[in-house]
Amino acid sequence: MTEPILLTGQHGPVRTLTFNRPRQRNALSAALIDTLRSELAAADADEQTDAVILTGTDPAFCAGLDLQELGTSGGNLGRLADDGIPVGHPWRPLAKPVIGAINGAAITGGLEMALACDFLIASERARFADTHARVGVLPGWGLTARLPAAVGGAFARRMSLSGDFVDAETALRVGLVTEVVAHDRLLDAALGLATTIAGNDRAGVRTLLGSYRRAEEHVVAPSLQAEQETSQQWMKDFTPARVAERRADVIGRGRTQNAP
Repeated sequence: MTEPILLTGQHGPVRTLTFNRPRQRNALSAALIDTLRSELAAADADEQTDAVILTGTDPAFCAGLDLQELGTSGGNLGRLADDGIPVGHPWRPLAKPVIGAINGAAITGGLEMALACDFLIASERARFADTHARVGVLPGWGLTARLPAAVGGAFARRMSLSGDFVDAETALRVGLVTEVVAHDRLLDAALGLATTIAGNDRAGVRTLLGSYRRAEEHVVAPSLQAEQETSQQWMKDFTPARVAERRADVIGRGRTQNAP
């Protein structure tokens, strides 16, 4: 029997969604992107669910777009935009909080997935990197707006232009994550916090979260539009063969830097 590419779980009022392509370091295929969006929409529609946790099957959180698929059909790249999803978002924003439980490497598109969560808790094994410049693609899910908002403009540029990895403690210091816990405590820590949120006044939580989101949109909306326009212009000359040529070097360099 084939293992599902996204695992779902229900813990009282908390829904867990777990990327489950461990051999591919949970890289994003077109099918995984579509499944994630569908399951997030289902969680949003379920009135018995008050919070969502997004995590990955070890050893990684998400290695970004699957470079093999990107370098051949490019089908996953075609999932960057969707008519039903606002510009600069990997999924349609939920009315309830999404907590990222970062269990390992969150790279490029995986980093954008993490940044789209409302806040992050990290395992001591978490690593973060933006390798768009190494791969030869540009962000399309809001990285150039959300990363500097989280860590500051200079550190965001350092991450994006170098492609170097940032460890969990550094991520905590610069404000990318809110907490670092022992690896085997990560899900329990995330569930504990999500359960606390779910125990508050439901309408109050959702209204307050919506207020945060609207206030943020006033600030980041122009940045998201600028990123979209830049990405669309870049794509006019993009070919999957460019990624295929760089794939081995990108993977090898990432493994070297991501070693504990």
